[in-house]
Amino acid sequence: MATSAQATAMQEHLVSILPKCLETVAQAAAFQLQHFRSMPAGADDQKAAREMVSFVDVESEKILLDGLMPLVPGAGFFGEESGKTGSQDLVWIVDPLDGTTNYLSGLDHYSISIALVKNGQPIFGVVHKPMTKETWSCIKGHGLHYNAEPTEKVSQTLTAKDALFVTGFPYRSQDIAKNFFACADEVLVTGRGIRRTGSAALDVCNVSCGWYQGFWESDLQPYDIAAGMLFMQENGCIVSNIDGEPYDMFNDRIMVAGLPRVQETLRSIVAKHYA
Repeated sequence: MATSAQATAMQEHLVSILPKCLETVAQAAAFQLQHFRSMPAGADDQKAAREMVSFVDVESEKILLDGLMPLVPGAGFFGEESGKTGSQDLVWIVDPLDGTTNYLSGLDHYSISIALVKNGQPIFGVVHKPMTKETWSCIKGHGLHYNAEPTEKVSQTLTAKDALFVTGFPYRSQDIAKNFFACADEVLVTGRGIRRTGSAALDVCNVSCGWYQGFWESDLQPYDIAAGMLFMQENGCIVSNIDGEPYDMFNDRIMVAGLPRVQETLRSIVAKHYA
């Protein structure tokens, strides 16, 4: 168990490496922009149903791997494209291009997500949207920053009837597709509407700032939401599974997140339909 001095030393180290992390992410973003809307048809492969990967994903992950690994001695790596190497107790969890289908279709809503996770909990994260140069960053206990400026905590009083919800279709979860659509039907009339954007990493970033107020999705991968989980937690959102317990990114199947009073209502709806 880490001592207080060790925890403080780790936080100070994370503060010191943030500029290098941002620089590495910017390099990957520049590479992605170089190839955006320029690849011919067939420049991608389907690794699973409706899950695409291109050489841009692979090369972006190599840029991130090379830049991040020297920064935290002993940390392992878990990338969407290359899988797991080294320690998984302290590990960089990376999605080099979240929203690949958007990217390959010429839609500019995609992102880069990196997180440092210790004993299953994110302690450092950066998400960057290349097209708009928006950046979210956070060191646990230091608050969420958006474009290098500290953000305000989300509303503790806004309720579900005034909420805009965001989700993802259950491409990985055909066995619960009917549950999803029944749930969405009820959520649709609970608040102001539902959006589906194609990048879970950006969805939870927007929830963390209170721009969306509620989010649910099934079968997310750690690299989809590790950074965004930290952002939401730091900014006063509630992040749980359908039973109301803290969400475990490695084991829980469904995440329900949002502003406190919104999440409470959303979780009850989700639990009813997915039970």
